[in-house]
Amino acid sequence: MFGIDSPELLVIAVVALVVIGPKELPGLLRSWGKWMAQMRGMASEFRGHVDEMVRQADLDDVKRQLTATPGLDLQALDPTREIKSALQEGMAEGERAMAEAKSQFDNPLAEPESAPQIAAESQPALESAPATPLATAEVTPAIEPAAADTAISEAPAPVVSAEEKPAKAVAAG
Repeated sequence: MFGIDSPELLVIAVVALVVIGPKELPGLLRSWGKWMAQMRGMASEFRGHVDEMVRQADLDDVKRQLTATPGLDLQALDPTREIKSALQEGMAEGERAMAEAKSQFDNPLAEPESAPQIAAESQPALESAPATPLATAEVTPAIEPAAADTAISEAPAPVVSAEEKPAKAVAAG
């Protein structure tokens, strides 16, 4: 470090041992080590402050260059604005969907906008069909317990008494 080699350090140690004495040499070396540790700590703290000042000066210099550049809009580079606008659009879309679902829930008889339109020609054919006794009879649904577990989405078969069956059906079975 200072150009002192091993033999020179050995000479310094022997002189210190003779001058200071073997009794006080360990205490002197201990205090000298503490003093060196304090000096190294202060040097590293000073170096850290200088590095921080250089970093801050570089940041200030970069900031000055960016603000001096014509045509560069720093506000346009803000990514949080884009994220906020995307979130607001999503929230508005969700609120519209929620309002639509609520209106459909409140008014179940209202025809949804996406429902297919039925042609006017098919309605007269339904009106001209002859009325059967089944249409006026009261129908009670019956579901077998085993069938209810396996096919919940299927419509239950109506149970009709023998009195309500047409004459052909009663003769057949």
